[in-house]
Amino acid sequence: MPKICRLYIMRNLVKFIIVITLVFSVYSVFSQGKMKFGHINSSELVKMMPERDSAQKSLQSYGKELEDQLSTMQAELESKYSDFTKQEPTMNEVVKATRQKELQDLNTRIEEFKSSAQDNYQKKQTELLQPIIDKANKAIQDVGKEKGFFYIFDVSAGAVVYFSTDSEDVMPLVKTKLGIK
Repeated sequence: MPKICRLYIMRNLVKFIIVITLVFSVYSVFSQGKMKFGHINSSELVKMMPERDSAQKSLQSYGKELEDQLSTMQAELESKYSDFTKQEPTMNEVVKATRQKELQDLNTRIEEFKSSAQDNYQKKQTELLQPIIDKANKAIQDVGKEKGFFYIFDVSAGAVVYFSTDSEDVMPLVKTKLGIK
């Protein structure tokens, strides 16, 4: 038999063995009993967690600090611009150019601050909320292992558009795990 023909037969034989193995694996899972599926809305879970309230308050406070700083900078720009427009007719060209440059620089700093503040706000949000999300995910995984679930779907992620009545809502179990009433 030519070498190419033997190689073709071996490849097909290996594929056949893999398919048979998968079929028997799936059959053994189904024959051992009903696979247990569950679902949870993790967004709702995180909203119920007491840690989220303090994180939200800290985040709001941080956002207010950033807004106040931006307001101060904008008030400074408006004040300097108002002074400039009042005094412009009496200014010589060198002073006028210098003041215009100051206004442009201040405006640039404000725009840079806005961009930086937005980035910092998002980082702060992640810093405050990620531990809470991680805690919720760990509780979901723990409940899944403890209660023998094969899959738990997160309906808040939009990944599942249907779940049957055979699916168990694991929210009460996870809330108990986290001590949420």
